[in-house]
Amino acid sequence: MDITGLAKPYKLGDQNTSDIIVRLRNVEGRPELFYSHSTILINKSKFFADQLSCWNPGSCIEIHCSKSNYDYHVNLLRLLYLPSDSLLDSLDSVKSALGTLQVAVIFDCEEITKVCIQYLEAVPWKDKEEEEILIVVSKLGPIAMPIIARIQPVDLRATKNVFVSAVRFATSIGEPCPMFSDDLKISAQEQVEYMLAEDGDTPLVTADAEVKSVFKMGLSQICTSFEKELSSLLSEIDLTSETAEDKIMQNLSDIEWICNILPKMDLMKEFVSSWVEMSGKILGVVEDTKLDSFMWGLKIKVVEVTGKVLEAVGYGNVILPSPCRIKLLKTWLPYIRKMKPLLEAKSIEEADFPHKMDEDLCENIEGAMVQLVLALPSNDQADILADWMKNNDEQVKYPDLSEAFEVWCYRTKSAKRRLLEGGLDGGVENATTTTISL
Repeated sequence: MDITGLAKPYKLGDQNTSDIIVRLRNVEGRPELFYSHSTILINKSKFFADQLSCWNPGSCIEIHCSKSNYDYHVNLLRLLYLPSDSLLDSLDSVKSALGTLQVAVIFDCEEITKVCIQYLEAVPWKDKEEEEILIVVSKLGPIAMPIIARIQPVDLRATKNVFVSAVRFATSIGEPCPMFSDDLKISAQEQVEYMLAEDGDTPLVTADAEVKSVFKMGLSQICTSFEKELSSLLSEIDLTSETAEDKIMQNLSDIEWICNILPKMDLMKEFVSSWVEMSGKILGVVEDTKLDSFMWGLKIKVVEVTGKVLEAVGYGNVILPSPCRIKLLKTWLPYIRKMKPLLEAKSIEEADFPHKMDEDLCENIEGAMVQLVLALPSNDQADILADWMKNNDEQVKYPDLSEAFEVWCYRTKSAKRRLLEGGLDGGVENATTTTISL
């Protein structure tokens, strides 16, 4: 039977041709009569077909509904009278389509259900609407699953491909990016960070060899760009210009970003090694006399990044041989010790001076340095502690290595006895006594 053909002669509410009344009653008892036609109801709804299997002309079907979905019931009755090719165009909002869909499922209106699903699957959603759709789909089950095709989990390969592309964009691997690339790169960095948030699928991505390889390429690209910009910094005609500082700070921002990302990929060692290798060049620039009164943002930022490196090595998250640890510590200890009083003095001179080593940063660096010193061979500990105490009183205040000095004193005094008690006679015979000269 042609449903469309049957729908044309009739109009909802036409008392002259109506042979059945649908009465809607909400929770407040508000009744409304809808003069309908059995032919339409039976052919468009299996629910009404069952209800009208035995009926008398002029009968009334009463339907109870809530105040919140009353309008959707009315809309469903209206849609029953429309021809098939007009149904989709009659839907005008996500809210209306979602409400009508729920009622259409209850009344088993197959055609209207399909149209509502088609509409919801195709139109854009607002965030709040998306949450409501998920709730409704979870209640309706498989019949409504096509609606949420856009947010279904993708397979691992597709996820990896998108992720790798985002990493390449975030680290500027490949050809130069088009106009507005800085904003797009920042967006890519944010999404990479979000995609690495802990969940069940994260380990599958982070363990992938190709993903790790792209991150290593990205690290190399970022470090190369930073070194290149750093090398050209001192040749700038006007070091006080915002442009000069903005360029190098953008590179440092990329450095800081990948420093935060790599631990999630178990690649922090690669970053630490790169930073140790670059340290001499970095200090050669930031300590140049041309920058004595400028680039404070650059100077504090390299301290912050170095702090992350010191923590990674000091607390054993990155394992390096002792020569590398000694180089790291001896390279950065004098600079950090010098920068803190300089920044504090600058803050006193200028009340709105923004560049400071806050309390957390100071504590983290100090704690990491203590652990680094204590893990070095005793003779190297002695060298570092001696240099630390030879400086004037103001500089000895930070970082405070007195804890490391106390432990070194105890170990030195008891070393022979403890080695003998442990049966390490050879260690005692070969041991040399080291004295800290004050």
